[in-house]
Amino acid sequence: MAGKIREINQDEWQEAVLGRDKVIVDFYSTECPPCEALAAKYTALSELYGDDIAFIKIFRQGNRALAEELEVSSSPTVLFYEKGELLPQRFSGGIKRSELADQLDLMAGRERAGAIRKNMKPVESRYDVAILGGGPAGLTAGIYLGQAHISTVVIDTALTGGYVSTTHQVSNYPGFVDPQQGFMLAHYMSEQAKGAGVDFRAAVDVSDIDLDRKTLVVDGVETIRAENIIIATGSSPRPLGIPGETEYRGNGISYCATCDAKYFEDREVIVIGGGNSAIEESLFIARFAGKITIVHQFAELQANKQAQKEVFANDKIEILFEHEPREFKKYGNMDMGVSVENLKTGELRELKSDGIFVFVGFQPNLEGFPDTLEKDEWGYLLTDENMETAIPGVYAAGDIRTKAYRQITTAVSDGTIAAITLSKKLS
Repeated sequence: MAGKIREINQDEWQEAVLGRDKVIVDFYSTECPPCEALAAKYTALSELYGDDIAFIKIFRQGNRALAEELEVSSSPTVLFYEKGELLPQRFSGGIKRSELADQLDLMAGRERAGAIRKNMKPVESRYDVAILGGGPAGLTAGIYLGQAHISTVVIDTALTGGYVSTTHQVSNYPGFVDPQQGFMLAHYMSEQAKGAGVDFRAAVDVSDIDLDRKTLVVDGVETIRAENIIIATGSSPRPLGIPGETEYRGNGISYCATCDAKYFEDREVIVIGGGNSAIEESLFIARFAGKITIVHQFAELQANKQAQKEVFANDKIEILFEHEPREFKKYGNMDMGVSVENLKTGELRELKSDGIFVFVGFQPNLEGFPDTLEKDEWGYLLTDENMETAIPGVYAAGDIRTKAYRQITTAVSDGTIAAITLSKKLS
């Protein structure tokens, strides 16, 4: 095994982990994309910190009793030990190098950590195309470019898959008769891109993005230089910032009526919001749901007059004015609820339903990008019909660009166009 890493089984746990001074342990699985994303970081860090801290790997499924004892239920999960004692910090899922390095610094001590970091050697990589964002647009572009034998890397600050990974089921993607789980559809796209020869940098920190020179820095160590860049970082639902929102996103809370309304036939749902998107999407949901309660913070709706007229005329829809959500809750395996505050009286009440839709707007994911990119009034990127921005060699695809509709299929279309344009340019 590369790096200063030792792989053990549970019979060796006492000697290899509890009997050592300082230890980091990676519980991994096979056929596990997040584990693959972590592996290179874990190896690189072992080469830096391995003289001071023991780096251990253990196959989770093959050592199930130990994993259960330590409440390790997902892969990868990284634990830290000092003198046989488990430290409170642990990481799982899309683990970033910076998260691990910060914890290793604490274990090594400030002075020693400073000396270790001085030994980090910068790395430089070159590609024909660097794709920022691993959702449907970025992955589709990667598939086309990889199959055209154009050197390509997909870089994502999270695990690849994008917003579709949080979608419960996708039933309108061409080619699949049965609904597909969102994370599996994203997995298929990712594996297809890997099979085409595309490189990946997943769950990384990206800094120093220079679109004119086509360079960026990954994890503070690797400088990636590309001839062309595709920005496919997508958009995210504007967060409400209340308890339960993160925990139940994609598991009771939806941000896409087109994707999920069909699953609420004759059931009760709650809609948060009162602007155009919330009211128009409520009318769409009403084709399926038996009852809809709209929670809106103001005394009047902000949607266009025609949409308001249709909502007020719909017997399925009830509007709770001058209320704001304070906490999302779940009751058992199915029922969702939200605690709302009456803004006039301060009184709290709980609303229960079969599901909750949140429509308070989306925001483009452009953090860290320079202001030289041309945007529309909502902050989305402007492109020509070939997906090229005003900066030569810089393209945008998917939900990050200004467009009428944001769906998986439209993102795939954008990625296709950008990739074919670049394929012809680079041939």
